[in-house]
Amino acid sequence: MRLLHIMERWRPHLKLKTRWIHMLSPSKRKLMNVITIEDYKSTYWPKLDSAIDQLLTQSPGDYIPISYEQIYSCVYKCVCQQHSEQMYSDLIKKITNHLERVSKELQASPPDLYIERFNIALGQYMGALQSIVPLFIYMNKFYIETKLNRDLKDDLIKLFTEHVAEKHIYNLMPLLLEAQSTPFQITPSTMANIVKGLYTLRPEWVQMAPALFSKFIPNILPPAVESELQEYAAQDQKLQRELMQNGFTRGDQSRKRAGEELTYNGSSGCASSRGYR
Repeated sequence: MRLLHIMERWRPHLKLKTRWIHMLSPSKRKLMNVITIEDYKSTYWPKLDSAIDQLLTQSPGDYIPISYEQIYSCVYKCVCQQHSEQMYSDLIKKITNHLERVSKELQASPPDLYIERFNIALGQYMGALQSIVPLFIYMNKFYIETKLNRDLKDDLIKLFTEHVAEKHIYNLMPLLLEAQSTPFQITPSTMANIVKGLYTLRPEWVQMAPALFSKFIPNILPPAVESELQEYAAQDQKLQRELMQNGFTRGDQSRKRAGEELTYNGSSGCASSRGYR
């Protein structure tokens, strides 16, 4: 808090200093370690742009040949030199353009690959945020939180919601419901990842398919009442018949029923005792 207070006290002086810096010759600016807007655009942002590209397109297990220390240092210097606003704008524009390309690729996907490709796009993006957000921690702390009263991670998740999920939810949900009613059409882990991801992006989407979301998110549906127990028992029997038709037997402990290993935040309660249908 004290550091933030000091920064606010000196902000007018920093603005005056920035105007004065532009009057200096390039050689004097270099000696003073000053980063002008021209320096930012020609030297610093290209480094950040390249790193973001690699992080957004990496696959799990990929080696990313970038120096996190160097990128972290670039962000820190740009924040100290009053380029946070420009850097934030460039970051949002960069990621928005990427997500628009992702959305177009999904639109071109055939129905039998649509769910899996959406799952890959969602997982890849959320994985990238785990690296991007920490790299821009100084910008988040001293610009986004203090000036915009927001959080960088929330802003970037919102971008995926607006530019990808919202555009595909009405195509995706019928396919998920169809897959739910057809055992083994997609893997339980894929279904779980997508459902949990959609809930993270926009919890109100639960209303589109409460029964589906309730299989992976706790406390979505109201508690069962006694009058529903017979219906649940019938559903269990139906599932057992479907499992046996697909080669699963009660005595075969080497093959677990789909859905038994699904957990949500370390809790096994999200996977119903009825399993995944």
